[in-house]
Amino acid sequence: MGVIEFRNMTLADIEAVKQIDQRSFPVPWPEHVYYEELNNNQYAQYFVVTANQKVIGFCGTWMVLDEAQITNIAIDPDYRNHGYGQALFQYVITEAVARGIERLSLEVRVSNLKAQRIYKKFGLQPGGIRKNYYSDNQEDALVLWVNL
Repeated sequence: MGVIEFRNMTLADIEAVKQIDQRSFPVPWPEHVYYEELNNNQYAQYFVVTANQKVIGFCGTWMVLDEAQITNIAIDPDYRNHGYGQALFQYVITEAVARGIERLSLEVRVSNLKAQRIYKKFGLQPGGIRKNYYSDNQEDALVLWVNL
């Protein structure tokens, strides 16, 4: 597949990230949210994975004091099932630990068993349910946590 790299997301990546977001989620984030996150949110840290310099995935986090919250993570559908998502998640965890993060959390659809299996490989454990969390169908979210 060529050269795979991980790096901080830049404003120049927003168009590619937006396309992946639209192809990955029923309710993608509006483009302006990414600009706000990168320009105005001091707690936001966004990362991309590239294949041959093409953005194929991204992960957003909010890192506050010693805790991190995954805001979103996606791999372009054309690049799924090759381990890029797990590699990106590991990269984000490594970056979080390097920044002094001790605990990480995220929400995942209760129906997304594939993602749940991946997160559990990284030691994330259920911590609760957010009822009617997803706006497209009011599906519940499973909250997962891990001490890093």
